[in-house]
Amino acid sequence: MTERSAIIVGGGIVGLATAYRLTQRLPNVTVTVLEKEPQLALHQTGRNSGVLHSGIYYKPGSLKAENCRTGKLAMEEFCQREGIDFDVCGKVIVATDESQVSALENIFERGQANSVKCEMIDRDRLKDLEPHARGVQAIHVPETGIVDYVDVCHRLADRVIESGGNVVTGAQVTAVQLVGDELVFGTTKGEFTAAHAVNCAGLYCDRVAAIAGALPSVKIIPFRGEYYELKPDAEQLVNNLIYPTPDPAFPFLGVHFTRMIGGGVECGPNAVLAFGREAYHRWQMNPSELAETLGYSGFRKMASKYWRTGMGEMWRSCSKSAFVRALQNLVPEIRGRDLKAAPAGIRAQAVRQDGQLVDDFLVEETERFVHVLNAPSPAATASLNIGNLIVDRLVDRF
Repeated sequence: MTERSAIIVGGGIVGLATAYRLTQRLPNVTVTVLEKEPQLALHQTGRNSGVLHSGIYYKPGSLKAENCRTGKLAMEEFCQREGIDFDVCGKVIVATDESQVSALENIFERGQANSVKCEMIDRDRLKDLEPHARGVQAIHVPETGIVDYVDVCHRLADRVIESGGNVVTGAQVTAVQLVGDELVFGTTKGEFTAAHAVNCAGLYCDRVAAIAGALPSVKIIPFRGEYYELKPDAEQLVNNLIYPTPDPAFPFLGVHFTRMIGGGVECGPNAVLAFGREAYHRWQMNPSELAETLGYSGFRKMASKYWRTGMGEMWRSCSKSAFVRALQNLVPEIRGRDLKAAPAGIRAQAVRQDGQLVDDFLVEETERFVHVLNAPSPAATASLNIGNLIVDRLVDRF
């Protein structure tokens, strides 16, 4: 009965894109998506900036680089076919002073190596594109776009169901056992069985891997990204997307400005340790999850390496004026009165025992499972291609 069946744990965009690709490529396999929340895409997918990334930042040959470009095209084609609004509006990556030009040039070289359409531009051209931005040099990336990934998720779920699959919400996985030739999942909505499974559980992917009997090579450390939104009378300060030159040693892009597909301009995020995997508010805490984070040797090693950066991020979290100053590095006319608080997001950052932050996508396999253990940005952009990558690893198992 379960010989040609698969379970996907996680109803975010990577899980749903994987389920969709499975129904496309292996139509005789019955696919079931298990999502612990009452709705789809409530966490990382529903709380990101909605950017269609070009692939400019990523190390050539990495999974991010290989999947972002193809995945973006696939996402645009899916949105066109499904009538989902998206806008290829372009972005600028800005060096605000001469000390950042070398790092900016390195990003440009990566873009060239990854076949990204991009152009190094001077201050005058930057002013043409973003009149209120400050910078000595910039990269213009016209291929970057914006979309609503929650809309995409609901459409993917519709297509999975139309193809004979199942999408079950409110089904938190609490146990996994191999009974004979089938995996038996204990959930808050009863038992489900399948021959093979894919773990796309995001913030809890390492926990699901452990429940399934794997020994994941990483632990998820949650980083909260806090956002503001420009008030309507300040939106004219930003045309599209304005990003800083990122710190190459730290896998976060720095506070930036993003025009959203539904209207408005988002500002942020910073990156601070969250006191729980779903602790979206500054003083919200899950004591057992925080203790798990603090007790992990990899976190302590990472913290000892990045403590100065971490203190700066925490200060921006506590001080709106400090956050505003970071934004003013890019758009000097911004004032605190121009900002209103917006919902925070949490990034599921995989960290190794040696304290290394995993920068690339990370997929590990066991006999019955494929575990997606690190899928940060640009995972949403690349999700349809990540789905194909996972199906490639499953196809010979059925």
